[in-house]
Amino acid sequence: MRFNFFNQTPILVFLLLATFTSLSLAQGTRVGFYSRTCPRVESIVQATVRRHFGSDPTIAPGLLRMIFHDCFVQGCDASILIDGASTEKTAGPNLLLRGYEVIDDAKTQLEAACPGVVSCADILAIAARDSVVVTGGLPWAVPTGRRDGRVSVASEALNLPGFTDSVDLQRQKFQAKGLSPQDLVALVGAHTIGTSACQFFSYRLYNFNSTGAADPSIDLTFLPQLRALCPQNGDASRRVGLDSGSENRFEPLYYAKIRDGRGILESDQKLWTDASTRVLVQRFLGIRGLAGLSFNIEFGRSMVKMSNIEVKTGTAGEIRRICSAIN
Repeated sequence: MRFNFFNQTPILVFLLLATFTSLSLAQGTRVGFYSRTCPRVESIVQATVRRHFGSDPTIAPGLLRMIFHDCFVQGCDASILIDGASTEKTAGPNLLLRGYEVIDDAKTQLEAACPGVVSCADILAIAARDSVVVTGGLPWAVPTGRRDGRVSVASEALNLPGFTDSVDLQRQKFQAKGLSPQDLVALVGAHTIGTSACQFFSYRLYNFNSTGAADPSIDLTFLPQLRALCPQNGDASRRVGLDSGSENRFEPLYYAKIRDGRGILESDQKLWTDASTRVLVQRFLGIRGLAGLSFNIEFGRSMVKMSNIEVKTGTAGEIRRICSAIN
């Protein structure tokens, strides 16, 4: 079924549009930026994401991860897409990123429809939203008007938020980009879809912090399942669902997994063991006595904030003709 943002509940749409418009205007982007210059931009990107997702569902979490890695380095300017011997693509944290072909496909179509108009940065922002929608999440209005960067340096990608980071370090990295602890917890909810390789968490299963035992925060009934999937000295590249049992469905259940000691990544599980973020996880879970947070609404709000980090607008940057190379 073809998705239409405005088929959603009118009141919800009004609230989302009002919130996202206020968030974006200060950054120089706005909803409907291409309404006259390339009115089919969203339908073209959406159809492209759906087509690729139909043959490879891992595209959805791949595109979400890609925009996160792009925005935290040089801002949201599609610098992650640039090819080269020492560009961001080649940095360790980015070696397993996937979904480049989706952006390239959409860009080719948009260059045919609206030559030199739509930036690769905007294509990535729209594709990330559509990745959530195709996996069952709610849509949000994507402010556009970003321009593409001309600089991409591998060394600048080495300080991305990492899977072993403490909550304090995660908070510092997010705060440096204008994102709050609530944004942090909301955006980690993206791990409701996708997988991780054993190499990024198997150390928690056998000799955590050189103790000779497993990470004590892992649920004891879950530990044997993880060890069976990632045996000691086994295949480090084997993929395991981050939200075991529903890793292809965008929903708030991942917070319950964290609460129950079933978070796969150490950095995610720490959001529960650290008191400063546990209350936010509890609010997303709707714990009685706390002001609840709607995951789908807050995730969209935080994605708008994140996708406006240090954006280039106006005459800054460029509109690349090919997303993998500067003009």
